[in-house]
Amino acid sequence: MRETRKAVLILEDGTQFEGFSFGATKPCAGEVVFNTAMTAYPESLTDPSYLGQILVSTYPIIGNYGVPPRTMRDGMNDFLESDKIHPQAIICQDYSWDYSHWNAASSLAEWLVEENVVGVYGIDTRALTKLLREKGSMLGKIIVEGSGEIEFYDPNAENLVAQASCDEVIEYGKGNAKRVVLVDCGVKNNIIRCLVNRGAHVIRVPWDYDFTTIDYDGLFIANGPGNPDFAEATVENIKKALEGDKPICGICMGNQLLSKAAGARVYKLKYGHRSHNQPVMEVGTTRCFITSQNHGFAVDTTTLSPEWEPLFINMNDGTNEGIRHKTKPFFSTQFHPEACGGPTDTEFVFDKFMDSINK
Repeated sequence: MRETRKAVLILEDGTQFEGFSFGATKPCAGEVVFNTAMTAYPESLTDPSYLGQILVSTYPIIGNYGVPPRTMRDGMNDFLESDKIHPQAIICQDYSWDYSHWNAASSLAEWLVEENVVGVYGIDTRALTKLLREKGSMLGKIIVEGSGEIEFYDPNAENLVAQASCDEVIEYGKGNAKRVVLVDCGVKNNIIRCLVNRGAHVIRVPWDYDFTTIDYDGLFIANGPGNPDFAEATVENIKKALEGDKPICGICMGNQLLSKAAGARVYKLKYGHRSHNQPVMEVGTTRCFITSQNHGFAVDTTTLSPEWEPLFINMNDGTNEGIRHKTKPFFSTQFHPEACGGPTDTEFVFDKFMDSINK
């Protein structure tokens, strides 16, 4: 069945964009952000870092290859980055009601309805993105015809890390030798896969779990949504780990929390980095990489303590893309080396982390 109810996106500055619903028939609200990736909407929708956000796709066609089956293996979804959709809604210019792909199990519209998530098409996403670039990410709400009203909602005003994290300790790759504690701030499945495939016994713990009570060989701090200032309990536990010498690696939110533990300040970007084509350069070299990214905050490296230094920088705007300790095996990246979706150019980050454990 093709849903054609009218839907309107209302931004906090009063700007309105009219379109049509292809998902759940309900109102929703959140932070409106844009992603310039051309593919991988199933992976983006199941990325916990989008929790509380209304996701705008700048690529005009969405839904043409459907969505994969929600089958599980080794405690994780085979093809998705978590077990549910995290954004409040997805907005596109043109939705493909007819889909075709060898691995498609259903349409995107069917999946959105199944998980009670709003989808809107028929909106001029180029004009919307230009507005967000000029004014910055804004709060917004979507009203679907016949669904009632809703107030604006600011996801950055509450602890989204706590919402996205697991509630109990979960283990993967138990037969592997090296024990890696993974602090779950909203982890993507492929981070776990990348570690397990390299011989790690992954011990996934909640965001505020005191992992210093566990015997482990390395510490990994995962990605996650929202404002890192709410994850103070994680920062305090990381500070304890920094007193030792066991290898530490962080991704995205993990970079921000490791930086906060190292004394740095974190600030909100105007409209963030969300794409599969962000160029970063390794500091001290001329090596550049194309990376997958999804974050709205960045690290002010001028506030790092003297024992730390930048590891990568963004070639578009000069913002921080990772840090490293000058003498200990501690480092992080703001980008996503596990990709899914996106280029795998920087998957060597996992090799570097595991090599530091195996020394």
